[in-house]
Amino acid sequence: MLKMFKKKGEQIFAPAAGTVMALADVPDPVFASGAVGEGFAVEPVEGNFASPVDGELILVAKTLHAFAVRTAAGAEILVHIGMDTVKLKGEGFTAHRAKGDSVKQGDVIISCDLAAMTPLVPSMATPVLLTNGKDFAVAETDIDGANGTAVITVRKK
Repeated sequence: MLKMFKKKGEQIFAPAAGTVMALADVPDPVFASGAVGEGFAVEPVEGNFASPVDGELILVAKTLHAFAVRTAAGAEILVHIGMDTVKLKGEGFTAHRAKGDSVKQGDVIISCDLAAMTPLVPSMATPVLLTNGKDFAVAETDIDGANGTAVITVRKK
């Protein structure tokens, strides 16, 4: 079974409608450098942020600016909504799910009023990161993929 997983990998989808971009293009040096993890980002065009994978919600930040999902295979995917949004202290964000919930790819986890938040922060670019890169690797990337297709595929090392 493990061999089959290694071949197939887990597909990670964009958590929001918008333009998918390379992590290097995120206007924040820590995210752009890959220091937090490998992945991609989305410049959202609407304020619903959904799970990029099926799994368990292992983090919903108190300030609602980020959440993380662990897949059945153990890949941990962090979605960080915008840059410096932690400074908003949760203002403008609404949580729709809680830590410990089982979620499916596409389930809305957090929403916000994008038009109201955009002027308050440097960018709403939303990194989607593989945070346990010691166990997993990004095997494929399709930054040009249309909305609704997997952007990256991760495989167990």
